[in-house]
Amino acid sequence: MSSATPTEDIRETRLANGIRLVTERMPEARSVTVGVWVGVGGRDEPDELAGASHFLEHLLFKGTSTRSARRIAEDIDAIGGEMNAFTNREHTAYYTRLPADRVDLGLDILGDVLTDPAFRPHEVEAERHVILEEILMNLDVPEDHVHTLLAEALFPGHPLGREVLGTRATVEAATRDDIAGFFGRWYRPANLVVAAAGALDHDRVAAAFDRSLGRLDGGERPARHLPGVDVEPRVVLDDPTEQAHLAMGWRGVDHHDDDRYALTVANQVLGGGMSSRLFQEIREERGLCYSVYSWASTYADAGSAGIYAGTAPSRVGELLRVIDDEVAKLVASGVTEGELAVAKGFIEGSLLLGLEDSGSRMVRLGRSLLARDTIESVDDQLARIRAVTADDVAAVAARVFGGPRALAVIGHVDEAVLG
Repeated sequence: MSSATPTEDIRETRLANGIRLVTERMPEARSVTVGVWVGVGGRDEPDELAGASHFLEHLLFKGTSTRSARRIAEDIDAIGGEMNAFTNREHTAYYTRLPADRVDLGLDILGDVLTDPAFRPHEVEAERHVILEEILMNLDVPEDHVHTLLAEALFPGHPLGREVLGTRATVEAATRDDIAGFFGRWYRPANLVVAAAGALDHDRVAAAFDRSLGRLDGGERPARHLPGVDVEPRVVLDDPTEQAHLAMGWRGVDHHDDDRYALTVANQVLGGGMSSRLFQEIREERGLCYSVYSWASTYADAGSAGIYAGTAPSRVGELLRVIDDEVAKLVASGVTEGELAVAKGFIEGSLLLGLEDSGSRMVRLGRSLLARDTIESVDDQLARIRAVTADDVAAVAARVFGGPRALAVIGHVDEAVLG
């Protein structure tokens, strides 16, 4: 195993087969969170296997050749631990959080499920039905479904625009061998990152995974293709919901773009909190909706920024005019020094408060190493946030929010008011 030591508390090594391992020691903690991150997600699936990564997320905890799903659940419950997973467009992560003195159990189970999944046919079928219910639930929740429609409009015909859950057709068609084959191809050292944080010993974590994940070999990273430049201007799903749900979006910046910090600040000013322009103008001043917010997401070679709001169908026209006005003001005039200070203070404080537990620290390490092949220190992150100027925010606002806009709407709305 090769070793590097960025700081006294954060250590990074590689197992002999190339798997990257990073840990952060938190001597004051009484827990340890360990995650195995796989650099494969929804965008890396062939069209006919859309949803395979999410299917695997469900299946791996169903058991191995030596452990049943019930035994895994009982072993974790018996010590008050947590074990879960999540799938994104570019990665899938499996993690466990346990009392520090029981970390060996978590290391053993994670290593087992990621090297020896059983893929028992009856369990594949059971999880297939669970996932189909999850897809139906998403379709039944318009404030979630509208985000799916927006992604499709922002990245038309590209895997970044696909729903990570897959579709009913692809989930119903996927065979046990399809899913096992996807696992065998991609869950290999080239795509694996192990991250852990808490009251731990780095060498002990490395030794445990060397006995399990260390047996894997080879692998390739998925080839990814840039999305085209066009967006779908408008997608409307006529649905007699009590509210109309609106999501509008723009192409953003990628993981490596130097403007990502300025965009984070711009997003905070626009709709990132209760003092944001959208919240104050739309909810507090006009009472147009209960929920309104903005966001910004980055990917390996692309990104997005967006706004969500829900209101009565009769008020959609007014809501859109106000949102468009606020976006136009941001593009034309940027932000004030007061807004800049509040936004930067919120981002800095949120970053620091998010480091209170081992789980959030594990996520920071895993996501950073997987996305950028480096660990950016907290001090470096804070310095980048503090360095953002009003001119930086104005420039990225014009670059992102001045570009083509996509609009997704769910509800019974007169399309004439949508422009």
